[in-house]
This record gives sequence, C-alpha cells and structure tokens, in this order.
Amino acid sequence: MTQHIVKHIHRVNAQRDIAAALGILPVIHKLQTWQCERLLATHHDLAKQSRYQNAMQFFVDELYGPKDFSQRDADIARVIPKLASVLPESAMLAMEDALALNALSFELDMKMAQALEDKPINKDTYAETYRQVGTLETRAKQIQIIEHLGTQLDGVVRMRGIGMLISLARRPAKMAGLLALHEFLERGFKAFKAIGDVHSFIGPVLKKEREIMALLLDDNCQLPEENPLPSVVV
Repeated sequence: MTQHIVKHIHRVNAQRDIAAALGILPVIHKLQTWQCERLLATHHDLAKQSRYQNAMQFFVDELYGPKDFSQRDADIARVIPKLASVLPESAMLAMEDALALNALSFELDMKMAQALEDKPINKDTYAETYRQVGTLETRAKQIQIIEHLGTQLDGVVRMRGIGMLISLARRPAKMAGLLALHEFLERGFKAFKAIGDVHSFIGPVLKKEREIMALLLDDNCQLPEENPLPSVVV
C-alpha cells in the first residue's frame, strides 16, 4: 500500500511539472476553482446543513480545489513507513484513495485545460469539454474512488481512540516538520466525525454525480439545452 501512495504522489508531481512547462497551471487552477463552486452549487442542499458543512468544505478544499498540496505530499512521502506502522489500515486506505483521487483529477483537469485553451469557463464550455476529453471509464473510476474513500472514512471515524491519537500527534508532528500532513488528517477526521454516518453525506453526492456524468457523456443529451450543470461564476 505504501508503494501505491508514493506512486500517486510522484504521478501528480510529474503532471504538475508538465503543466507548468506548458504554461497551463493558471488555467488548471481556475478550472479547479470553478469545479469547487459547481460542486457546492450542485449539492447546496447538503452544503447548507451545519452537519455537513465542514465535510463539504474539506471535500472541495482538500480533494478538488486549487490548493498547493506539495508540502503535504512531501510529508507523506517522507514518513509513509512510520505512518503505516501507527495508523489503522482503514486510515491508510483512505489516504491512498485521497491521493489517487488527487492524481486522477489533476490528470483530467490538465486535459480539460488544454482543450479549453482561451475559452471562458462556464457551464456550457465545461460540459462540452467534459464530453470531449472524458471517457466513461475514467470518470466512473473517479467516482468509484470517492465511494471507496467514503467507506474507509466511515470506518476510521468509528474507531475508538483514533481522535485522541491524532490530537496527541500534533506536537510531535510540528516538531518533526509534518504540520501540513497533520492538519490534513485532523481536519478530515473532525469534518467526518461530526457527521456520524459518513454514507449519509457521500451517498447523495455520488448519486447526483453519477447522474450528471451519465447525462454529460450521453450523445442523446443535447448540449447546451439539456446541460445538467448549474450556472456558477468565479
């Protein structure tokens, strides 16, 4: 498992280097920002509920957003053997899912950024580009990773003592220069612990995302008239 985690980190770093060389990082960041706002708009019924607000914000900030994850990823790569020895398997699997999702999403975002070129990003250009560069296999895999991540997170937050373990690890993590990694783990745990039943959050999100994916990739869905995406401005 540790090898897979490091592989995901190297993969996204290589993609980021290529994007920087192509000069499309600003477009990718703008695209990621638009996608975050789209997710919040699509799932506004969940995002406005206090029970789910932190989880939704963690979802868009830590998994989809334009945030620089390089320090967190460097921390993980540096201490991954030690993490595997102290964290439960479900926590390690959740971390692997998060990094796999980040790598796959960045790859798809880079392809979309190249296809968008100088076009403004809105619901219509996004839908057409999504259909142009996405495949059912890769988009379905993206959603499957989120589903698996939800299952692992549900297991983590139900473990007795895991919250105490993360809390006690803050000071040594800071002293070891691993604060970025610790804050990622702590924010994620607190956000999903507050929900109780993680599936009550992940389930509705997955259902809507699969519906949107199916429509956008369906040749019988006439664009832009039948575009299922909300209008958002960034």
